[in-house]
Amino acid sequence: MLHFIYACDLPAHPDLADTMFRNRAQQFKDRLGWDVTVDDRGWEQDQYDRLNPLYVIVSDQGRHAASMRLLPTTGPTMVNDHFQQLLPDGPLHSAQIWECTRFCLAPGQGTTAASALQLAGGHLMQAFGVDHFVGVYDRLMTRIYRGIGASPHQLGAAQGICAGLWTFDRDSLRDLSRRADIPLGQVAADFSTSLAAMGRSNAA
Repeated sequence: MLHFIYACDLPAHPDLADTMFRNRAQQFKDRLGWDVTVDDRGWEQDQYDRLNPLYVIVSDQGRHAASMRLLPTTGPTMVNDHFQQLLPDGPLHSAQIWECTRFCLAPGQGTTAASALQLAGGHLMQAFGVDHFVGVYDRLMTRIYRGIGASPHQLGAAQGICAGLWTFDRDSLRDLSRRADIPLGQVAADFSTSLAAMGRSNAA
């Protein structure tokens, strides 16, 4: 199932939250060796998780399978705060450009889950009127993005780290739907379910 959940609503999804942040610790600290903070629960979080980002999550039997974190570039973002050297035209500030970070796959998940995550992100872009996602990625990820049909337009690169822009049209979404084995109608239904949950939370 696909989930679209703001950080303020994560307490209503304790299993998803727990497994997502634990999987982030496993991927970014244990496997990649990044200098990230892991708390006594085994969760990896940073200051951008405290800005009420929107998480796109793929679940498998109620647990985290893949996820990414989204923030509009109208506010603080990792790419503007720490990677301006990768942006040839300077910082990005636009309601139509959102930053995508913490692209994470649970252990044992592969290209199907990655395609599902990109499919969900592409649907969200069209629903919210977002033109591009911007993200920073290791150059080694270029082959993986190409393999799932979601290659970014590279903005800049330095020392093996790249910044890129993603966009999705109807053809690319249909291709991702096939790769993820998720009908586009199911994506729309999961998105509507998440929007309804957001509405109930805001009304509470």
